[in-house]
Amino acid sequence: MKTIVQSLAIVILVGASVSAQWANLPRSAAPRTPDGKVNLSAPVPRLPDGKPDLSGVWNPTRGYVRDLAKDLKDPVPFQPWAKAEYDIRASGAKWKEEPDANCLPQGVPKVLWAPAPWRIVQTPTIVFFVHEAFNLWWQAFMDGRQYNNSPDNAPTWHGYSTAKWDGDTLVVDSRGFNGRVWLDQLGKPSTESLHVTTRFTRKDYGHMDIAATIDDPKAYTKPWGNTVAATLIPDGDLMEFICLENEKDTKRK
Repeated sequence: MKTIVQSLAIVILVGASVSAQWANLPRSAAPRTPDGKVNLSAPVPRLPDGKPDLSGVWNPTRGYVRDLAKDLKDPVPFQPWAKAEYDIRASGAKWKEEPDANCLPQGVPKVLWAPAPWRIVQTPTIVFFVHEAFNLWWQAFMDGRQYNNSPDNAPTWHGYSTAKWDGDTLVVDSRGFNGRVWLDQLGKPSTESLHVTTRFTRKDYGHMDIAATIDDPKAYTKPWGNTVAATLIPDGDLMEFICLENEKDTKRK
């Protein structure tokens, strides 16, 4: 299956050196232990306004990109049609229709669970998410704007996102999806009514929890979601990943 091959390719990229291509690479100001290693348990870094600084290259716990409901105690609250469609997709019968298999965007929140690193670039008014997987990016505005649910809006893979602080947690609200997003590789469906709330909580210097809530009343009977841990890659960088380069899997019969 393409999804399996693709995941292996991503893992290989993750393991590649990110410093070999640079000379005179400066050492970061990250907190370090006496032996010189980055102290991932050091306190959360903070911005001048006191809010957590989420900037850096992060890598999520693997496994959730395949199954967003992994480890959940309660069953996913599918609408009947969504459960029927999911069962067909999860059987592998429609693997060639998965967006990933066609080098289309992974969507939110799936792109955050992909086993490839991604970078947060934090500014006072916009937070940028830059992903190694597929060279994707999306943004969340923090300037007070609100989503206008207009029929003239172009539907999107990653949604129109706004963000705000809830204490030390960054809450990202995403709407305006195109209904084509598979929430995971097993094929949990979505519709144009999809609303994703993602909460980013940096626990210390090197660890962050990412909690995503799926609210799509056309596909699910109630909101549901999961929390995935992400680990900082100290002094990390992103590699170029062009999905369509030499892609052959979906051409197979």
